[in-house]
Amino acid sequence: MKPLIGITSSMEIDQSHYAVTNRNVKAISRAGGMPVMLPYFLEEEDVDQMANQIDGLYATGGYDIDPTLFKEEPHPNLGTIIPARDQSEIALMNKFLEMDKPILGVCRGAQTLNIAAGGDMYQDIYTQINQVLLQHSQKAPLDHGSHFIYVQKGSLLHQLTGSEKFRVNSLHHQANRDVSDYFEISAKANDGIVEAVESKEHSFALGLQWHPESMAASGDIISLQIYERFIAACK
Repeated sequence: MKPLIGITSSMEIDQSHYAVTNRNVKAISRAGGMPVMLPYFLEEEDVDQMANQIDGLYATGGYDIDPTLFKEEPHPNLGTIIPARDQSEIALMNKFLEMDKPILGVCRGAQTLNIAAGGDMYQDIYTQINQVLLQHSQKAPLDHGSHFIYVQKGSLLHQLTGSEKFRVNSLHHQANRDVSDYFEISAKANDGIVEAVESKEHSFALGLQWHPESMAASGDIISLQIYERFIAACK
């Protein structure tokens, strides 16, 4: 039996429909998982039931995150937020952390994972960090690795990839800042932007700031390894 992997979905402001990109579905399928597209769960009993039925949680990219969740007011450059998505994903993540079930978060998913664990984030890196930054919203195809990241030796990410330095794509203006005591920063870009966070106390709770699903689609070995080992952890 293939493990059931819940894929978080996006929604527009009019909340008329859910959406999951085909790249995310294919990344899970290609790695040996059974993708299950998730709606938003706002009732605790629904969160509990879904968390018990699926084997892994894959939190995808999307719009910005409500800063009141980490006790900040909205920055002028804050983009679109969908409060129901924030509420649902963080509730599912908290349940998965409680149950020690595998979580993989990408881009926005890396940020919601960090917030669920008690961390916080930059609402807009270009105005909240007083230094010259790399181009984190690349003007290149998304299957292109536009900059390098540097991985903490011995971290889960290092174990998954076998690499301490590799290229990633980049499409974000928000980024994780501080993490909770039981999480750690496991990769950064050359300018100091956090590129990966992971739990020190759970078997597999990993957040990646880039979009490995787009790189996996073009056969990037490291991206494929990440998905394959996530699925293996879910079995």
